[in-house]
Amino acid sequence: MAATSPFGLLAGGGELPRAIALGARAAGREVFVVALDQAGDWTNDFPHDRSSMGRVGHTLRLLRAHGCKELVFAGYVARPNFFKLRYDLKGLSWFPPVLWGMRKGDNTLLDVMVGLFEREGLKVISVADIAPWLQIPIGPLGTVAPTPRDDSDIAIAMAHARKQGARDIGQAVIVRGGEILAVEKHSGTDAMLTALPKQNHAGILAKALKPQQTGKTDLPTIGVATVEKAAAAGLAGIAIEANTALVLDKAAVAAAADARGLFVTAVAP
Repeated sequence: MAATSPFGLLAGGGELPRAIALGARAAGREVFVVALDQAGDWTNDFPHDRSSMGRVGHTLRLLRAHGCKELVFAGYVARPNFFKLRYDLKGLSWFPPVLWGMRKGDNTLLDVMVGLFEREGLKVISVADIAPWLQIPIGPLGTVAPTPRDDSDIAIAMAHARKQGARDIGQAVIVRGGEILAVEKHSGTDAMLTALPKQNHAGILAKALKPQQTGKTDLPTIGVATVEKAAAAGLAGIAIEANTALVLDKAAVAAAADARGLFVTAVAP
């Protein structure tokens, strides 16, 4: 697909969808935004549609009308009450597989959604394909680097994050001195950090892709807010997978981490 061809952006909440749309615009690529409930007012600056998630046929017609042959999923989405949505005929036909996927877990649900859109002729691509500048290579992002003790905790945390990810639970783990302090639940990374008892500049937050993920959806993501919450929790640093996880505004993340004496580093997947 030509790098200048329009693409669709299925936008949930958070900073990621807006960052993708702005980056695409700066690169001269058109984007049509399918704005879900959590998407902010920034969508008003782009061609977009904001209607019921159940009106799938309506969404597909708009994507085709805007010349979109590729689709990107980005942002967090709270599970709606599917029984209260407004549906068109196509949406009703999608209801049974979506409900099945929802009961199996978040990753299965996303895989089902990818399959349904691709069956309609849309190629679902990864955020990494459309915005590779959001990823970082191996090594520290800022001037603060992990200590050998931190490296040991990172290895333990990454291994456990992948293990729990295989059970489709979450992507993040907090480890201090070889001990697992917290694991991410369905409530997310922010909730895990908020609930953590304050540490004394010790311990690390690690985020890893679930082993069964295709990489098309739900890539681990951090931003300035992640750094601020990790610092508030008293952690020493954050570790992510190189060339896999996404970093929103790398310069701002590096500056925020340096200002708090906290490392942000990428390790081999």
